Amino acid sequence: MVALDNGFATALQQAQAQISDQLTLRLAGDDPLHQAMRYAVGGGKMLRGFLVLESARLHDVPQHAALDAALAIECLHAYSLVHDDLPCMDDDDLRRGQPTLHRKWDEAMAVLAGDSLQTLAFELLAVPELGPNALALIRALAQSAGKDGMVSGQMLDIAAETAETPLSLDQITQLQARKTGCLIEWSATAGAVLAGADISPLRQYATALGLAFQIADDILDIEGDAEKVGKAVRKDAEAGKATFVSLLGLEPAKQRARDLVEEACAALAPYGADGETLKLAARFVIARDS
Repeated sequence: MVALDNGFATALQQAQAQISDQLTLRLAGDDPLHQAMRYAVGGGKMLRGFLVLESARLHDVPQHAALDAALAIECLHAYSLVHDDLPCMDDDDLRRGQPTLHRKWDEAMAVLAGDSLQTLAFELLAVPELGPNALALIRALAQSAGKDGMVSGQMLDIAAETAETPLSLDQITQLQARKTGCLIEWSATAGAVLAGADISPLRQYATALGLAFQIADDILDIEGDAEKVGKAVRKDAEAGKATFVSLLGLEPAKQRARDLVEEACAALAPYGADGETLKLAARFVIARDS
């Protein structure tokens, strides 16, 4: 694991513990569906939930409201991974170092658990405690996850596998802005939305961060160790898929990721020293080995 700045490591670990504990409580139950849902949300970095909590901290959003929003994005992200791993999509056997949910149970349970996590995400946000701006946050999540966001990004990714010509750099950027970037943007701006504040600085931060995150993923697919990454590597290269690495080259892709991190950090200037933890999060994104 990459060495983390102590302050960032502590903040990330605290966020992971808070989110994990609450998800365990909310998903208590011995039936197979609850077991599968708990399995799906376990073991991740919970970076999106962490971004929610940090953006909320910057805007003095109450902790209980921020935590509900963090749980929501982790549930929605987990649903997306469960469905992404299915044979009809990416057909993966390994996720977060464990068998994918459809391998642990079966495809029907994977669909049901994913559906349940998606609806739970919106249930978690539809509470009075989130205040007068909860509806705006719910609408933003629906837009980020749906036909113009993550789902459409996945559709473009699947279509690219059978396209006659590889995607261009602009097309890859658009695809990943939807598939990966939309949920990262929602997470990083959630606190500002709940506070009714200007979301522009955090949106700029998240746009750069989301793209850097995907470039780092493409680099890990080439250089990563499957045991550390927690999923199969070199699948994109073997399938001949266009990625940031295949289009830019390995070293230029690394430099582009570094440049994006600097863009992300610069966008946090309005927050002064309070934005330091989010700067460290951006640097972590391209230094991680999983």
